[in-house]
Amino acid sequence: MKSEPKTAKTLFRSDAMQRIMAFGALIVLSIGFSLASPYFRTFDNFVGILLATAVNGVLALGVTFVIITGGIDLSVGTVMTFSAVMTGVFVTNMHLPIPIGILGGILAGSTAGLVNGLMISRMKIPPFIATLGMLYATKGLSLVISGLKPIYFNDTPIFREIAMGSVLGRVIPGFEVPNAVLIMFGAAIIANFILARTILGRYTFALGSNEEATRLSGVNVAVWKTAVYLLSGLFAGLAGVLMAARLNSAQPALGAGYELDAIAAVVIGGTSLSGGEGSILGTIIGAFIISTLTNGLRILSVPQEWQMVVTGAIVVLAVFLDILRRRR
Repeated sequence: MKSEPKTAKTLFRSDAMQRIMAFGALIVLSIGFSLASPYFRTFDNFVGILLATAVNGVLALGVTFVIITGGIDLSVGTVMTFSAVMTGVFVTNMHLPIPIGILGGILAGSTAGLVNGLMISRMKIPPFIATLGMLYATKGLSLVISGLKPIYFNDTPIFREIAMGSVLGRVIPGFEVPNAVLIMFGAAIIANFILARTILGRYTFALGSNEEATRLSGVNVAVWKTAVYLLSGLFAGLAGVLMAARLNSAQPALGAGYELDAIAAVVIGGTSLSGGEGSILGTIIGAFIISTLTNGLRILSVPQEWQMVVTGAIVVLAVFLDILRRRR
């Protein structure tokens, strides 16, 4: 039996084409800003874009799993802050070894994700409401636990090296790429393996495609949906550790708004808000598009309020293209 030839419509509808379009948009943005300003194409600015992408990219990895299931996680930004604060408490206030402090921060994020998953899967609370409640809860806990003050890591200067040091720079002199960037790519490889090669990944797509059919086939939907939100919290916890290391402090008031950038990166990268479709590669490309756009507009002295307008327009356009692709 002959396979059906690929037409322009089938290519447009394919996930690969969505990633190609996103990557093409990233290239166009980079070329456009490079032509508009010579400062954009400097190595230092390139490293700045990579560093700006690191935290949002890690956050977006967890959100990708959630959105593929057809859900949403509005709490990742404040969960990130909560994880950073808990890392500060363990390392600075309790003087625990740095590895234990990092593990504690990531576990704090994972716990928040687990609670989100239980509220959604067991208590049947809509994801929007459950994660919105967690957003406020973790925001308040961060302020209460820190006493409304930043927690600094001045007594452990090596902690900052986790994000701002450069292992690659020691191997290749002059190529000072921060460790946070390598951690983001490492986390992306792990996330891609989970999504593409594990049973959790398969059930993530199944839940987003048809949750009722998945339940009728004998799958324990509640367990796997909880696991997806736990994974989102775990990545938020890792992002919190990176943010704390980058700033050399845990800022309890930071975090609100990061969830929007993470969701925007996932959507721009081609993951469908309707669920059932998405990729880690597309999410990383989407995160780079946001960082590149913000960086380029800042170099061109575009006011911050207009930067937000442009980003919002791009998100709406990405969703519209996804709707148009599904209709066809």
